[in-house]
Parts: sequence; structure tokens; C-alpha cells
Amino acid sequence: MPLVAVVVAALAIGFEQLVQWKYGPMGIIAFVALTVGIKARNTMIGGIGAVILVMLLAQSG
Repeated sequence: MPLVAVVVAALAIGFEQLVQWKYGPMGIIAFVALTVGIKARNTMIGGIGAVILVMLLAQSG
């Protein structure tokens, strides 16, 4: 089980670095809001983070 937790944490950190590199500080804010919203089961915060990420993705495409 600890190996799975380490792998998941490494993937999460890698994804966070990718978002920061590609979308800058706003991407990190959106990713953190989405993560906090999911963990806290707060749909408003999670929804805000998801909308910002979608807007960033649509802008770059």
C-alpha cells in the first residue's frame, strides 16, 4: 500500500508541475481549487476550479 501512495503522489506532483509550466499561476490556482473542492466535497469551489481549467484549455486550443 505505501508504494501505491508514493506512486499516486508522484503522479499528482508531476501533473501539477505540468499544469504550472503550461498554464502558469492561473492553472495552479484552478488545480488547487479543484483539488480542495473535491477533497472537501464542496461543489462550488470544485466547480470554480474546473471552469477555470476548462477556460484555460479552450484558450490554448
